[in-house]
Amino acid sequence: MTDETLWSYKDIAAHIQVQPDTVRSYRKHGLLPPPDQVKNGKPYWHGDTVRAWVASRPRNRGR
Repeated sequence: MTDETLWSYKDIAAHIQVQPDTVRSYRKHGLLPPPDQVKNGKPYWHGDTVRAWVASRPRNRGR
């Protein structure tokens, strides 16, 4: 079952326990995957996209 819930910067930040500005910086530096949707100029990601990205982050590899 896929998670189609849309996550904002704030949701992603809460999930990985950082500030929303940190997540914005990740996107600015190309570390965050491209958004799944853009609504009114604001990017959103599906929950599955975020979880896959978190799992592939360097500090989580091999766990």
